[in-house]
Amino acid sequence: MSERVHPVTYVGSLIASAAAALFLLWLVYFKPAAAEQQAWVAYLPWCNAFFNSLSAYHLVQGWRSIKGRRIPQHRYHMLAALICSSLFLVSYILYHSLHGDTKFPADLGWVRNLYLTILFSHIGLSILVLPVILTTFALAFMGKFTVHPKFGRVALPVWLYVSVTGVIIVLFLKAYV
Repeated sequence: MSERVHPVTYVGSLIASAAAALFLLWLVYFKPAAAEQQAWVAYLPWCNAFFNSLSAYHLVQGWRSIKGRRIPQHRYHMLAALICSSLFLVSYILYHSLHGDTKFPADLGWVRNLYLTILFSHIGLSILVLPVILTTFALAFMGKFTVHPKFGRVALPVWLYVSVTGVIIVLFLKAYV
């Protein structure tokens, strides 16, 4: 017998994800940067990369744990990945509310094209995967362990890609801007 999951689980994840995406779109592209900027703001992209790196580490360890049927370790690493991604989001919001958007130089040819390809895939996939991540966690917290892995198999590789490309984006920006 399959577990029934209330549609509110999915709808709530979609609404929360849409609200987050709209807020971030406004924050990055429409909100003016703060007039005066403190020196510590320049370190926030490195914090973003650090939190994304930690998230990627915990995602890989969580995957290894579940493959080894080590449920408590899996739970720990996946929750740690969620916390690291949440800390990334706080740092990202803080940075963009104080600094605004960073423009990549237009005169870098193929390097700029590569950067934009990574950036657009990162942004698009982060928007698409958020409701899947939230649903996966909700299913785990509700004890729906026959449905939870189906979502996890989608969430994990995309979330890992988003975490790793987040670090790559910071490295591109620090190297070329």
